[in-house]
Amino acid sequence: MTSTRTVPDTAHRVTVTMADGVADVRLNRPDKRNALDPAMFEALVSTGERLKTEEGVRAVVLSGEGPDFCAGLDFTSFEAMRDGQRLSGLAALPPSDGPAQAAGQRAAYVWAELPVPVIAALRGNALGGGLQIALGADIRIVAPDARLSVFEVAWGLVPDMTGTQLLPELVGRDVAKELTFTARIVGGEEAARIGLATYTADDPVAAALETAGRIAAQSPHAVRASKRLLDLAGRTDLTTGFAEEQKEIGALIGSPNQAEAVAARFEKRAPRFTDI
Repeated sequence: MTSTRTVPDTAHRVTVTMADGVADVRLNRPDKRNALDPAMFEALVSTGERLKTEEGVRAVVLSGEGPDFCAGLDFTSFEAMRDGQRLSGLAALPPSDGPAQAAGQRAAYVWAELPVPVIAALRGNALGGGLQIALGADIRIVAPDARLSVFEVAWGLVPDMTGTQLLPELVGRDVAKELTFTARIVGGEEAARIGLATYTADDPVAAALETAGRIAAQSPHAVRASKRLLDLAGRTDLTTGFAEEQKEIGALIGSPNQAEAVAARFEKRAPRFTDI
């Protein structure tokens, strides 16, 4: 039986709808192409932080209302920069003990910090800061005609929302440099070919929700452990990585959800997992 509920954001910049373990998160400023302003930074961070501990969340889909995912910074931010001001610094956020400290970094990296898989669904423009937010997701599904760009250099800037650190992991250091130095716009098909996107879909939101539903139907403890292990790859030495594998598998074998997975397969029925 489907269970749906809507969780409003106080800034109205982000909406969250929960259904069957999937959090459907949407940037909600379509009249401005979901551009980033202080209120949007606040909403993204507060939403991500809330979902870290939200009971029953097994997967997250991150998209934008309207035709675009996120066109980057609001134009007022660039106007302020001419006078040496940084409007993202006006975002009212509580202190963070994570690696990301600046508001823009936290708005992007909070999705990487979620213990459950995050799938970004990209339509239309995903430029500059918008693309960097998508980099915080585990999976990126893009429309073939989407427009993606590391656009900061066109404004005389550098990617400062974690992009310089996360992008090379996806596309390689040389491709990351080429994209960053030129600010060229990449279509969805090329994005998938170079590793900037996972794959393309004519309706990326529907595809993301379908994938999230399949994830949510798996053992939540196994999925979370898998994400923890895969996020270590390339970021720690092999001795540590292999040891963590054994730690995770040791915790899973014989656990209630693992026993239920085995029983369901033998009995040829849908498993009934718990989140506790």
